[in-house]
Amino acid sequence: MIHTILADDEVLARQKLRQLLRDEPEIEIVGEGASAGETIELVRATKPDLLFLDIRMPGLDGFDIIGRLSACKDLAMPRVVFTTAHDGYALRAFEIHALDYLLKPFSSERLHSAVLRATEQICATKQGAVRSSGRGQSSTSYITRIVFRSRGRILFLPVSDIRWIRAEENYVRICTEAEQHLLRETMSHLEEKLDPQMFMRVHRSAIVNLQYLKEVRTEPSGEFTVLLMNGQKVSMSRSYHARIGELSTAFQVQPPALTNGRP
Repeated sequence: MIHTILADDEVLARQKLRQLLRDEPEIEIVGEGASAGETIELVRATKPDLLFLDIRMPGLDGFDIIGRLSACKDLAMPRVVFTTAHDGYALRAFEIHALDYLLKPFSSERLHSAVLRATEQICATKQGAVRSSGRGQSSTSYITRIVFRSRGRILFLPVSDIRWIRAEENYVRICTEAEQHLLRETMSHLEEKLDPQMFMRVHRSAIVNLQYLKEVRTEPSGEFTVLLMNGQKVSMSRSYHARIGELSTAFQVQPPALTNGRP
């Protein structure tokens, strides 16, 4: 079960959300908060997996609540789904890695999509914690979407759509199948937020999505090249080449084919 708290200063809003969540068998509501103080105390006391959080609340707002909870060193932060009637906070919400952003009034289908995403992430985190407990390691939560402004729009780009990423001075270029986006970000910071089971750095200035990796070629010059499924070639430095072997061992699959690059 996914232990869940509902936080909203409007009684009717909490009632509506509670009714909609009755159709989600994985969800178990363990508390409701009508103020920032109540919500913080409930999270500390119940340690929920998931928090549905209104943004505009009396006193502290939703972001203040997240800040207070994040400061509790002995508290594992729940996944957060913001529920609000205002769309102006979406970018900020995803900058702090909110799981989802539901605009009121939202449908049962839209809520189900958020619950499904929460279920997948929470279950994956718990399984990771079990696997790593013997090694004394804690599981890490990686981003599933990148949110940014582009030409007057706020885009929500699933990381699974990214083919590869290239560094360009103080920016990174995000390459999908049909589009490219330039973000003011560093490669190192972005790499920390991406799941290493999905993305691998192959060069100081390049990260590739392993879902779209076809093979690694050894060119006649002796240099290595990553070939993506769409035919795109990305240079691979020797210092990163050894990680291909490590990756194939971790996944217990055969390493990508090494060819001499000849037609």
